[in-house]
Amino acid sequence: MKLSLETRNRGDILIVHCQGRIVYRDEAATLSRVVGEVLRNGGKVVIDLSGVTSIDSAGIGELVFLHTRAQAQNADLRVANPCPIVRELLDLTHVDSVLAIHPNLDEAMAAFPATELCADC
Repeated sequence: MKLSLETRNRGDILIVHCQGRIVYRDEAATLSRVVGEVLRNGGKVVIDLSGVTSIDSAGIGELVFLHTRAQAQNADLRVANPCPIVRELLDLTHVDSVLAIHPNLDEAMAAFPATELCADC
């Protein structure tokens, strides 16, 4: 099954729900393009992996690349809901030590630092 992405905003956070597989070529490139646009503006993104059935080394590499890009652009990236097989691959490759991976969407969203409001703005 090819990767399909659905995006929605919850406040100032963009949630990218992934359905299918994140593998070499089009799927990994599509994820990078969609998430990269938000990161360019210093945004907050949660990549929801609940619908991902498989991920290969290119997909894992793309997640790490997006994390690095987020840091470079003063953005914030979280990963949520990996199914057991995807979570196991992220653990085996030690990507879990680099990415902020959360068991569900609510915990991923709660992990973002609170936005400070400017009283003089």
